[in-house]
Amino acid sequence: MTDVARERGTAVAGAGLPPGQLVGGTWPVMHYGSVPTFRPDSWDLRVVGATEDAGSTSWSYADLLALPQTTLTADFHCVTKHSVLGLRWTGVAAAELLALAPPAPEVRHVLVWAERGYSANLRLDDLRRALFAHSVDDEPLRPERGWPLRLVVPHLYGWKGPKWVRGLEYLVDDRRGFWEERGYHNVGDPWLEQRYSYQEQPGDGPPLAQPHRG
Repeated sequence: MTDVARERGTAVAGAGLPPGQLVGGTWPVMHYGSVPTFRPDSWDLRVVGATEDAGSTSWSYADLLALPQTTLTADFHCVTKHSVLGLRWTGVAAAELLALAPPAPEVRHVLVWAERGYSANLRLDDLRRALFAHSVDDEPLRPERGWPLRLVVPHLYGWKGPKWVRGLEYLVDDRRGFWEERGYHNVGDPWLEQRYSYQEQPGDGPPLAQPHRG
């Protein structure tokens, strides 16, 4: 797949487009910071926090590729209002990793950590519907697309699926991630057009930290 030649398609399963979204002819590359270098000898994906056994679990990249692989066709909706339709992602289902490294019964939220200290928070039920992808449209992800691993959460805005994922932190209490701390909506449902924190309703997330004035 090339960035400049993706053809217009139809929304997956006839779902149509979320409000405010537009379909263009390109899939822009957008991320915070520079593209990290993948070092396969030292790379791992780690699960920490409130785990069922109070320990941590990690997988090497080879370990992940040896797990059952899942292919998911899904639309991608960016909070900047562009959508890309019918992307074919391949990787490991989040539900598979949750089964191998179960959260404690009281866990309801997860912080997904990526390279450069980037993070995104998700409700546990949202993570169960996600995919840790290493390929798109039957080709390995390019580095700027998130190689070697990115999270895909099709039913939420794209920023909720970080590129260059390195870990999961199980949380009992919700904690905002990188963009959520900077004014983006804590949930990020495109069908409800949950773009910014000022749109949040009671129960959508923890209070935003107030800047220190002293």
